[in-house]
Amino acid sequence: MKTITAVAVGFILAAVIGVALASGSGTGATTVYAADSGSTIELAVGETLTVTLESNPTTGFAWALAANSDGAVLQEVEHEYVADAAAEPPLMGAGGVENWTFKALAKGETTISMEYSRPWEGGENAAQTFDLTVAVN
Repeated sequence: MKTITAVAVGFILAAVIGVALASGSGTGATTVYAADSGSTIELAVGETLTVTLESNPTTGFAWALAANSDGAVLQEVEHEYVADAAAEPPLMGAGGVENWTFKALAKGETTISMEYSRPWEGGENAAQTFDLTVAVN
């Protein structure tokens, strides 16, 4: 009987801990895409935001963070290019996505702006743009 009681208590304790962890403690993550440009999103302090935009660096174009109106509210923590994994084998010249990850540091509001350009001198500037307002509560 003691073994059954101990196992039941263990399951209940595990369930309570799981619910507590799942309820979140400011560690949520939000992902936005090109279609979200021009919108406003809300984050809590400590949460992360990932901006995922289609990209093809073989064309000479790349996304660049043009502005972050308040770096004390939202900080860039990572930027990576991920090639299209659907192509097997990977195709020469195939595109992918650029992922920009930001962390909400403090309450406030900021606007991030990105430009898809050929960054070298005389290249095409701002072929595409992405703007997002982020309210951190």
